[in-house]
Amino acid sequence: MTNDQQNEKLRLPELLAMGIGGMIGGGIFSVLGMAVGVAGHAAPLAFLVGSLVALAGGYSYVKLALGFHSDGASFTYLEKAFPKQPNIAGIAGWTVIVGYIGTLALYSFTFGAYGAHLLGSSNSPVARMVLSAGVLLFFMLINLLGAKSSGKTEVIIVFTKVILLGLFAVAGLFSIQQDHLFPVFEKGVPAVFIGGAMIFVAFEGFQLITNAVMETENPERNIPRGIYGSIIITSLIYFGVAVVAVGNLTPDELNAAKEYALALAARPALGNAGDILIDLAALLATSSAVNATAFGASRMMADMATEKRMPRAFSFRSRTDVPWIAIVTLTVLAGSFTVLGNLETIATFSSMTFLLVSIAVSVANYKLRSVTNSNVGLILLGMILMLTTVALLTLHLWKTDRETFLWLGGFYLTIIILELFFFHRESPKEKPHN
Repeated sequence: MTNDQQNEKLRLPELLAMGIGGMIGGGIFSVLGMAVGVAGHAAPLAFLVGSLVALAGGYSYVKLALGFHSDGASFTYLEKAFPKQPNIAGIAGWTVIVGYIGTLALYSFTFGAYGAHLLGSSNSPVARMVLSAGVLLFFMLINLLGAKSSGKTEVIIVFTKVILLGLFAVAGLFSIQQDHLFPVFEKGVPAVFIGGAMIFVAFEGFQLITNAVMETENPERNIPRGIYGSIIITSLIYFGVAVVAVGNLTPDELNAAKEYALALAARPALGNAGDILIDLAALLATSSAVNATAFGASRMMADMATEKRMPRAFSFRSRTDVPWIAIVTLTVLAGSFTVLGNLETIATFSSMTFLLVSIAVSVANYKLRSVTNSNVGLILLGMILMLTTVALLTLHLWKTDRETFLWLGGFYLTIIILELFFFHRESPKEKPHN
């Protein structure tokens, strides 16, 4: 390996930045209201539930990433675990990519909304759309420059936004009203798990680290530290911010504020300056999430294309080894989705998607445990926790939002049909002639 190639490798700070950047994206800014609406005063605990689920899923991702070095991540793991049922890996791969497109749309929408609010144009949908498209295009160009450029940019952005959110959390502690925090379980204990499931999209960013295993320096040491470290750091930030938000505003106020909930929660402690602080933090958080998601998702698309499970063009790489067609395609599709504006549906779909894929990855790890040297008890514990959250979320949607339930079912059915069509269209080329 040449010095130039070694210098292009991602180190632990860049992996942590990628994981934290992917998680603290649109999540805490746009789904806080959803968590409060479901779990009430227990919303901070819902974020802790989400972090436990992420750690449970993260264990299998770490073991599989080290056992099978590939940027294809979940697609590759399922392909290895089910070699005679290739459609399982294909369906999971297509589902994850669509989930990434949804999260890119979520992040860019939130960036545009906070950007318009900062500029005093919060009532202008055109301003929001222009800013949303602008952030997608900007980070498309950043990613096209190469892995190291993307990684260094992520470190700077993540460091700055963590400081801003930390300032908000510390300042907000002095204005918390204790009666806003109790009773903790006024909506019941199951609501905490339902809330954790609905906002799981706020934790899915850790999976992006496994998409960069081939571009990581000393992956055996840095991949586990990057995944576990980013989840723990993000969890602490989420919990602190959620406690301050719930402690400063009533659940009704937070729910009504929607994506501006944190800006409103900052006012008791910081006044109007709180709006600016949170707007800036939201812009940094969502932009870094766009950067990290575009990086990881494009590598996965390229790997699937190499395996002939996606159009071959997605595997084309530039002179800096960047899958440029995949990055451009992700940007265009996410830009199209972001104009739809239904954040709750996008967030719920993304959360359910990554929960289901994490369960599938855990099953793959169980099947490949002799290769990954995984602890069976930890795998099963994680699967039980994830299955419980999925079951509660499904039941909640069926009872309270039948339209979204049916929409999600139809979407997953469409993905299955697309995978089966593409696989059967491509597979004859692989079969030898008699």
